[in-house]
Amino acid sequence: MTSGAHSYCVVGGGISGLTAAYRLRVALGDEASITLFDPADRLGGVLRTEQVGGVAVDVGAEAFVVRRPEMPALLAELGLANRHVGTTGARPLIYCKDRLHPLPAATLNGIPSSAESMAGLVNDATLAHIASEPSRPLSWEPGADPAVGDLVADRFGEQVVARSVDPMLGGVYAGSAATIGLRSAAPTLAAVLDDGAAHLTDAVRQALMSVTAGPVFGAVGGGYAVLVDELVRRSRLNWVQAAVDGIEAAGVLARGWTLRDDAGAQWRADGVVLAVPAPRLVGLVDAIAPRTAAAASRIASASSVVVAMAVPRGIRFPQNSGVLVASGEPLHAKAVTLSSRKWGRRTDVELLRLSFGRFGEELARRASDDELLAWAIQDLDTVFGLAVDPVDVRVQRWPDAMPQYGPGHRDLVAELRAGLPPTLAVAGSYLDGIGVPACIAAAGRAATAAIQAVENPVAR
Repeated sequence: MTSGAHSYCVVGGGISGLTAAYRLRVALGDEASITLFDPADRLGGVLRTEQVGGVAVDVGAEAFVVRRPEMPALLAELGLANRHVGTTGARPLIYCKDRLHPLPAATLNGIPSSAESMAGLVNDATLAHIASEPSRPLSWEPGADPAVGDLVADRFGEQVVARSVDPMLGGVYAGSAATIGLRSAAPTLAAVLDDGAAHLTDAVRQALMSVTAGPVFGAVGGGYAVLVDELVRRSRLNWVQAAVDGIEAAGVLARGWTLRDDAGAQWRADGVVLAVPAPRLVGLVDAIAPRTAAAASRIASASSVVVAMAVPRGIRFPQNSGVLVASGEPLHAKAVTLSSRKWGRRTDVELLRLSFGRFGEELARRASDDELLAWAIQDLDTVFGLAVDPVDVRVQRWPDAMPQYGPGHRDLVAELRAGLPPTLAVAGSYLDGIGVPACIAAAGRAATAAIQAVENPVAR
């Protein structure tokens, strides 16, 4: 059987599934059958672009880290390099104790490299504790992966965690320093500690030296829908607008898989890429890959909500990219993005995004749209002292969309992958990084693994 005659199924139509389908098409050519399953009203998953105030606005993932190569490379490959836009360079603020503070400089995900970087944000006792850190013995076991909060609280104090680290990690993971492992949040820092850094202050300084200069974030002009549409077009996939609720081996003699969708139809595939969230993966592979299911069941997730709004121009917001909220503050939102100022967009309206929801909260499910909008307006008044009357609003919920990269996450993912049958591969934001670039990389890895297993059956 030639490679072009093989059939592949991709379960999940987010960036991971679409990238996997595209990579399958590029590698296998026109004759391969590629079927993608997703029950949503449109493809893209958390890459979702809506019209807000007559402007295309991303109401899920908004930006990507440009220091990773995957997104710029994919945009260039798809002929979309001219759609890559950068930020204005405006920096965010931190809201803490009824005040707006500049985001501390010379920090690594909020972890300071000196007491001076925390001046004005934490009290004098905490500044003294940070300054004395190099004089206190550091006990570090190479390969360790403690929760970020445990390490930082011990070495620098609880205020640093609440007022600097938590705001950063809350925005990325919808979690906190208490729930995220150091090797996921700051892998370069963990590597420096493994190499024998004498204390955490020195380790942060060394890790910062490896951070390249230049813009941190980029976006897609016109919204992520531009990327999604091009991936769909290039993949030439068959989209089945249904969920997959069962998968089993095709038979004792037959290689491959039989998938059953929620309408009762059955589909045959030589190779499968499962690009679904970890909780969905558990139910799909429990019978065929129990080791994988057990590992996936240990990956927790958080829910979040984005309230995107357009307001009249001329409101005197600060010239910053947004505001991160320290933990323990009496606000509902965890972050405010001043989108027009962050991206330099000149439109007839000013665009904002407020993010709600942290790990352990049920806010994304229990709060109504009206409540969320009222909280958003109230929080804007509290933070900026400005009365805002939106001209358009979009509320977008993302239940269980934010996997938590807890301590030991890398070992857990290795266990998850090791339990998979050869022609079954996984992709998704719960594996090697929550951002779009990491999802693209994991999807490429999954497509390659599936192809190799199908095309080289003897190796199985």
